[in-house]
Parts: sequence; structure tokens; C-alpha cells
Amino acid sequence: MVLPTNDPERFELCRRELFTAVVGDVMDTLGYTHQFLPPQVQPLRDDMVVVGRAMPVLETDDFSAHEGPGRAGGDLNQPFGLMLRALDDLQRDEVYICTGASPRYALWGELMSTAARNRGAAGAVVDGYSRDTRGILELNFPTFSYGRYAQDQRPRGKVIDFRCTIEIQGVRIQPGDIVFGDIDGVCVVPKTIEEEVLTKALEKAQGEKEVFKAIKGGMGAQAAWDKFGIM
Repeated sequence: MVLPTNDPERFELCRRELFTAVVGDVMDTLGYTHQFLPPQVQPLRDDMVVVGRAMPVLETDDFSAHEGPGRAGGDLNQPFGLMLRALDDLQRDEVYICTGASPRYALWGELMSTAARNRGAAGAVVDGYSRDTRGILELNFPTFSYGRYAQDQRPRGKVIDFRCTIEIQGVRIQPGDIVFGDIDGVCVVPKTIEEEVLTKALEKAQGEKEVFKAIKGGMGAQAAWDKFGIM
């Protein structure tokens, strides 16, 4: 199967033919053994899939809201910090992926989903909670988070940077990396190896279909492994 060169077709092929387990397996064989985000980052609905380019966002807790205007200058002194600018900077097929804050408030919501969808973004992945769940589900905007929690970020956190390199529990995410999430979790494919990873993942996915047919037809697990080298 030929890997498309343009992102929309490439990502559609991933949604149609691949799943996070097979992509993660291929990265393991290449020595990239720590590419999955923590297991608590899950889709708001089981059938949600996100595939796109990372637009990393860095957030931090803000304990100064009750003290009046802060000392930071420019947009960092505004409610939400740089969050609104980050949303407006999203491009087609990009994924808003955010970390840095403590899990005591929601990092994503319905209005953010609406703004991101209007920009053609592929979805949102946050290292924390999301809210406005009914609204996000009605929008059918792919959202991955720790779960549902309504407490607002405005008096509690601010975005301090975006399109920067971030880490989520040791997983490094750089702008332009592929973010792939489904019911089994979220993995990050570094842009530098995406051609090899996706090509081999497509081959492995096809091979797994053959293994499934063989085992369903009665072949033993060991015999299937000996023949196909896939399990």
C-alpha cells in the first residue's frame, strides 16, 4: 500500500487502516519504546479517533488571580494567558496537545472545541481534564483527556507558550510530530521517522489480518507465530 504524500490523505489512510497498537508495535521494533502517553488519557467517547500534526501547548498553574494584575507582560497578563492566541494559530489537521498544569481544572471545553473545529483542527489531547462534555460530544470533536471535570482554568491556569517542545511523562512532543489516538490510548510518532513507521505499520496491519484468518480457521498460536512472525 502506497503511503500518500499529502497530510489529508495520509491521515485518512491512518484512520481507515491503522490503530494505535500496531503503530506502537512498529516503534518498539525501531527502538522507540516510550511513545505512548499515560493510560489515563482516553477519548471522551470510545469511537473517537484523532490523527494529525502536533501543535504543542504549555500551560502552568496560576495562583495569583486573587491578587489582581500579575507581573507578567503582554498576553501572559490576560485571562488564559496565550490560550486564545494558540487556538487562533491552529492549522488544518493539527492537534492541540497540552501539558504542564496540575490536574485540578479542565484544560479543554466546548467553546475551545468549536474554535478548533472552525480552524480545521484534527482534535485535542490534554494532560488533564476536559469539560462541557455534552457539547463536545454533540460537536463530535475528537477529544482525549483524563475524563470529565467542570472546574474552569481561567482563575487557575494560563498558557505560557505554544508551538514549543513539551513532554508528557517522559514522552517528548515536538511541533509537527504525528499524534495518533484511539480507544486504546494516544501515541506520538516523531516526524523524523514517520515515513518508516507508517509504512511498516500498514504492512503489519495487513499481516495481522492474515494471522487473524489463520487462527480463526484453527491454526495454533505457535504455528501462526512461526509462519507469520506476528502476534
